[in-house]
Amino acid sequence: MKKQITFLLGLVCTFATAQNINDALQYSKDNTQGTARFQGMSGAFGALGGDMSSLSINPAGAAVFNNHQFTATLSNYYKKNNATYFNRNNEVDENYLEINQIGGVMVFKSNKSNWSKLAIAANYGIVQNFDDNISIFGVSNQGIDTYFLEYAQGTPFGPLLIQDGEYIEEAYLDIGEKLGFVDQQTFLGYYGGLIDPVDETNDDNVDYISNADYNTVTQSFSQNTTGYNSKFSLNLASQYQENLYVGASLNMHSILYDKYTEFTETGYDTSSQIQRTTFDNYLHTEGSAFSFTLGAIAKLSDNIRVGGSYQSPTWYQLTDDTSQRISSDLADENINFINFNVVNLYEKYTIKTPSKVTGSLAVIFGKDGLLSFDYGFQDMSEAELRPTNDASFAATNNSIANQLGTISTYRLGGEYRINEVSLRGGYRYEQSPYANGNTIGDLNGYSFGVGYNFGPSRLDLAFNKTEQDADKQLFNAGLATPARINHINTNITIGYTVNF
Repeated sequence: MKKQITFLLGLVCTFATAQNINDALQYSKDNTQGTARFQGMSGAFGALGGDMSSLSINPAGAAVFNNHQFTATLSNYYKKNNATYFNRNNEVDENYLEINQIGGVMVFKSNKSNWSKLAIAANYGIVQNFDDNISIFGVSNQGIDTYFLEYAQGTPFGPLLIQDGEYIEEAYLDIGEKLGFVDQQTFLGYYGGLIDPVDETNDDNVDYISNADYNTVTQSFSQNTTGYNSKFSLNLASQYQENLYVGASLNMHSILYDKYTEFTETGYDTSSQIQRTTFDNYLHTEGSAFSFTLGAIAKLSDNIRVGGSYQSPTWYQLTDDTSQRISSDLADENINFINFNVVNLYEKYTIKTPSKVTGSLAVIFGKDGLLSFDYGFQDMSEAELRPTNDASFAATNNSIANQLGTISTYRLGGEYRINEVSLRGGYRYEQSPYANGNTIGDLNGYSFGVGYNFGPSRLDLAFNKTEQDADKQLFNAGLATPARINHINTNITIGYTVNF
């Protein structure tokens, strides 16, 4: 081997990569983040307004402000994941600090029109923070060979062979570009020593066997993700007479996502030629997205407000690049030249997440406090990967339509004021996006908060915790038994608001 490919510009692989239902779900999540007041009430602000993060629920809320305002928020995130895999438990946690919201609103009043108030707002917030770690360990009866066999069966053997004068990393990239992800994984499994064709002399061979002998194997899997899905919103809202607020927002997202996984497998039979296998993967995703939100709030009386909002589908334009590396006792001697410096670049693709509607009710007890309730509805079966004429995306969209269902979200929040001090609390419940209710479980969360009003400014502190169970399949093929992950996310948030 004379050289190593460190980068390859202009490579465009086919769409048949590893996108699946999880990609659609990942970008459809809208976690309760934002200002400390918003988090302290679990985000139940659809009929209230008057808070920068409330505009993400109902953009009409900007017209509730009575004066110019600026808010900045800092959050400490603590994530704990407990993985159960073949009756073995493994727990990891992570802690980090981040500015998750900054924004302001300008309010213009008029006594000469029925439209008595105009508000213009801009807000930046973190919709999702992808920083997370998962560690899985167990003794399984399903080896990594099942991953490669599932892709290999039915794949012609001849086109996978390295040509005279061709480097192994060049063949790997060329197969990915011309034949696609399935053939590329078969190539990796063969030269990685995990699988062999039944008939190596037949270029038309489409049947493969494993080179690993085992009844059970010991597996260690770790996943580290970093990145964010941020949203910058431009908002316009107005008040009509005394009792009606209407508004609209344009939302622009920026996405950066990195996922790095390490997999090690040992514990094969003593007679097996393979005694150790490692298989690592790296995914980098970046892109942008667009959506819009419409909403209205009506004051039915001095004490009762109702609100309604519509959030359009979000159209994500994303690009991926991937890298892989594999090693085993039977791997080709040059297999180490396929590593994280050898990069597959993929064409841009689209994920369309479903629209969402929210209905809200709030009861205001004068200056003493309030209670607020939001109900949200979203049909996850309408999520879609595009272009839809790609065979792999069409299969994924069919799985989305068959496996995902509707999500109902309930948020309840309250605030009680004692002079300059505000005490807050909230509860959040979100149904599983899966029709079976099991692959990802229901989400439950609660929150507490306190605020102190200095007059021209306010300081707020909030504690917000959510818990949800989910199945985690180690790979998109083979190894059919998933790990069960208990996700616990805890945010401690402090925010400062200034009125002008």
